[in-house]
Amino acid sequence: MMSTTMSLSGKAKSLTFKTGRASPGVVPRPAAPFVGLRQLHVPRATGAELDEVELLEKALLLAKERIAKAKQAASSSPAVPGSGYDGPAFTIKTYNAISPVGLARFPKGKYVVSGDDAALPSSPMAIMLRSHQLKAEEVPHTVRCIVRCGAGVNNIPVQRMTELGIPVFNTPGANANAVKELVICGLLLASRGIVEGHKHVENVIYKEEKEYDKQAKRIEKDKAMFVGTEIEGKTLGVVGLGAIGGRVVNAALALGMKVVGFDPVLSLDAAWKLPGDRMQRANNLEELLKISDYITVHVPYIKGATHHMLNGANLELCKPGVHLLNFSRTEIIDGEALFDMYKSGRMTGKYVSDFADPYLSGHPRHIVIPHLGASTEEAEDNSAAMAADMIKDFLETGTIRNSVNFPQTVLDKKPGHIGGRLCIVNKNEAGVLGQITTFLGTRNVNIEQQINTSRGDIAYTVLDFGKVEDPAGLQEGLAKACKGIISSRFIGNVFDDELGLPGTYFYVNWAQEENGNGNGV
Repeated sequence: MMSTTMSLSGKAKSLTFKTGRASPGVVPRPAAPFVGLRQLHVPRATGAELDEVELLEKALLLAKERIAKAKQAASSSPAVPGSGYDGPAFTIKTYNAISPVGLARFPKGKYVVSGDDAALPSSPMAIMLRSHQLKAEEVPHTVRCIVRCGAGVNNIPVQRMTELGIPVFNTPGANANAVKELVICGLLLASRGIVEGHKHVENVIYKEEKEYDKQAKRIEKDKAMFVGTEIEGKTLGVVGLGAIGGRVVNAALALGMKVVGFDPVLSLDAAWKLPGDRMQRANNLEELLKISDYITVHVPYIKGATHHMLNGANLELCKPGVHLLNFSRTEIIDGEALFDMYKSGRMTGKYVSDFADPYLSGHPRHIVIPHLGASTEEAEDNSAAMAADMIKDFLETGTIRNSVNFPQTVLDKKPGHIGGRLCIVNKNEAGVLGQITTFLGTRNVNIEQQINTSRGDIAYTVLDFGKVEDPAGLQEGLAKACKGIISSRFIGNVFDDELGLPGTYFYVNWAQEENGNGNGV
């Protein structure tokens, strides 16, 4: 069953979805509470007698609801032999080909994962993807989270998902080794004329010399055209010292290079992993540019922050023969400025990237390879496994790690806790947390522990209670009392009790419509 209530006020729209088990993920509500019982013939009564009858009616109705839910749960997700669980499952929608190593992290019977909507027993509760360009209209209101098997999330409408209260995760570091190895390859491609030499053999020698002996002699003779330089003893400037940059630093040192690094937002955890006694830390980007023979960038693309981080002004500070490596994003290096410098003769080094550039397309100094940074079996396995673990952790405990739009939030469960956990996504506005705790106090809810975090316009609150009476009514009342709430979700003893059954007690209250879409997505 499904009912949708909607109220309009000017441009604002409030949407509250309530479904039964047939559409898991939202608060189950009876279609017509109390109607049948109140039509029974009951002798007129007053005072205490009337109160007693109403209590009995409510108790009977709740008992019937529990029986109906149990029957529906048992039939909605068939048992998997040996799984020990025969209730409803968490549903995960995938896009692209996700590594089987990652998909194997989802326990069969407890999770159903498919790229085909028809193969899912209910609307998806999470989305898992790689390069698919996700559209907002592809995200139903049942989705609790979205995970990208990779570092970049430019193929996900993150801002809109934030407005809808949906955390977006990525997997930083899972492909770090694969990218590091490609950077080392890029250093050699820039310094040794490997690409140019190969093209010469394929396009010139093989076409002009038809006999093997002549080909061999010509290959030996023409090697003088492609004399390069060694990387040992040269200085590598590493911009961005996170998971990938840190590995590049260590690999370059092992190859005998000198290394200078710069990162304006270096985390303490990343700093501990750096060989601080064997590398130089630049105080600013300009200092690094002046002394480097090679420069590799490993920063995320952030419009207004890292857009054209290397540009016409600061590239003038570089040595003329500096080689540039970009395995992050095209927009970090100003291709137009670099083209002008090549044209004037100011810059003579090579630019190696796995992205095309509109100004350098076909330029002999621009070595472009396909976007292979994370394209190894190992990286795809690592990313998918990490993504699967984050989905499970979030759906089963409400934990948030590696989100690009939500704050990191970890609240360990208290030993012996048998009550419910309520995860609330709300606007980061003054007074909302107070409204939440005040309302819960009026319902005699005892908060055993809690955590409240925020990031930008979003706040995330996790509260552990004792036993919860009428969780559906509590969520509905909470959303009405606290207008800043976007969604709330109960998590009980996962797979073991009513609050812990996948698909139950997820309440969505979207207060703003965008782009004229009727369901706010």
